[in-house]
Amino acid sequence: MTRVTRTTVDLTEYPDLVVIYLGMQARSLRGMMTLRRISGEINRAAAAGPDGLLRHEMFWFRLLPPHGGVRQYWRDFDALERWARSHPHGEWWGKFTRDPHGTSFWHETYFLRGGFEAIWDDVPEPLGLKSFAPVVPARGAMFSSRRRAGLPGEPAPPVISETEFERL
Repeated sequence: MTRVTRTTVDLTEYPDLVVIYLGMQARSLRGMMTLRRISGEINRAAAAGPDGLLRHEMFWFRLLPPHGGVRQYWRDFDALERWARSHPHGEWWGKFTRDPHGTSFWHETYFLRGGFEAIWDDVPEPLGLKSFAPVVPARGAMFSSRRRAGLPGEPAPPVISETEFERL
């Protein structure tokens, strides 16, 4: 009989650890091509070693319709936010908000110190937190990840403003 080897982790060196799950669903043939292209770009960006990124993992939620996922561990939210507002992520986000190329996108962020925040863009079905919590428009204070999470400080300048987003 083989015994189970049970381990755990000591996170005392990572008091501000942030875990983010991201997903992109293909809703058409064009979306499948977009998903494939974006997956490669995301892997290259993670391989470049952005400051604060501790671990990057890609996986599939489902194959039909294609729904890819990413799990990332960040040292702290500030590092994640800086990266999200920089190249190449800022460019991807701007392009997506102007034309999702047959895809939908979502993310959920979890903070070791407590708290969550999430967003869904054109995701029709209940998914993750959206499957049981009240859904509200992402406007005003809810437009910013930092504000949705209830974190102090001002959000970094947006890649695309709420006004620009509303015009799309």
